[in-house]
Amino acid sequence: MALIGVLSGSTIMEKSHLSRDRQIRAVRTEFGDALAVVTDSVALILRHGYDPAEYILPHLINHRANLQALKDLGATEVVGINSTGSLKKELTPGTIVIPDDFITLTATPTIHAGKAVHITPSLSEDVRQNLIIAARACGIEVVDRGVYWQVAGPRLETRAEIRMMAGVADVVGMTMANEAVIAQELGLAYASACSVDNFGHGLVEKPLGMEQIIAGTRKNAESMIRLLEAYIGRPL
Repeated sequence: MALIGVLSGSTIMEKSHLSRDRQIRAVRTEFGDALAVVTDSVALILRHGYDPAEYILPHLINHRANLQALKDLGATEVVGINSTGSLKKELTPGTIVIPDDFITLTATPTIHAGKAVHITPSLSEDVRQNLIIAARACGIEVVDRGVYWQVAGPRLETRAEIRMMAGVADVVGMTMANEAVIAQELGLAYASACSVDNFGHGLVEKPLGMEQIIAGTRKNAESMIRLLEAYIGRPL
């Protein structure tokens, strides 16, 4: 049976069943090493690392190694669990968005060195629909479409940048587009469930800070874990 690959932040490990009956495996790839939590059905990689004292900043994540490791472990589909900021007042913190498209105006990593291989980036509609079905099965409301705007990070966005992005996108984050592109290059079906953890800077009067973002992520963790576990346990 093929494993389901998962890319997530550290909160999933703190609270989900994946903290039990697991083994941690070091996977060496041509793009570098990755550390994966493996069960009989899931291979999970924490994109920011396993030690809070050595947090991997978004622009330093080795997406190529992470995705190649999931593929080498036997994954054929990958779910990203991504923390995002809202670009719309109606997308309040606590909302879960299943994006159907993304924008990034910065360079994305590629597995192809020294040759031009052109792909048309997209998200897997099969994985997207299965995420939506899993959410409904466990009583979680999701927004089933949306555009994710990826910034490079690690800094947050200016008020002017948020106003510009809000004209064409719904949520903003720092990782999903890179994962989607690399997954597609590797032939992995990839889609994301995005947890809206805060409003973008300037969207509401209260200034945005990292404490607010972290608090929002932890608050939404339970719903995201329920969604992920429903996805993993769905009938195949």
